[in-house]
Amino acid sequence: MADHRPLEVLRSLDDLRERIALHLCADAPERVVPFTPVVVDAPAPGDPLSVTRAGRKVLVVDDDARNVFALTNILELHGIDVVYAENGRKGIETLMRHDDIDLVLMDVMMPEMDGYVATAAAIRAMPRYADLPIIAVTAKAMHGDRDKSISFGASDDVTKPIDADDLLHCIHRWLPA
Repeated sequence: MADHRPLEVLRSLDDLRERIALHLCADAPERVVPFTPVVVDAPAPGDPLSVTRAGRKVLVVDDDARNVFALTNILELHGIDVVYAENGRKGIETLMRHDDIDLVLMDVMMPEMDGYVATAAAIRAMPRYADLPIIAVTAKAMHGDRDKSISFGASDDVTKPIDADDLLHCIHRWLPA
């Protein structure tokens, strides 16, 4: 007997993203809960989130596809173009191939080359990237972790799980309108 699954018609790319996210995050398909959209008020005119960053490009360097997916969704919903690399070494290679990257979101803990080494030893060692904003993304929220990220050359940091508003405020501090 064939495995029959219902066909679901999705109305938008956002609906598809939500379905994918639910399935990626579920331990078992039978535990997936239906998505209920939440209406969010638009930012106030003086709020930095009301100023678009459309056309800006951010490099996301992270080895976890779920984090890349979440970060990409947040950024793309605000008009920011995203390129991706899965570790520090590939992040440096990607950065060198794309002259138009405005900011880097760098995961700290990755295989092969972590975010600290990629930021300090490689990116900051190249004069053309001396002023490139690099935001460290870490699951560590311990005392001293922010200072460690800054000492390795990060401009700022955000902690996981990512809060969309905190991330956007941080990005807006480093990307002028």
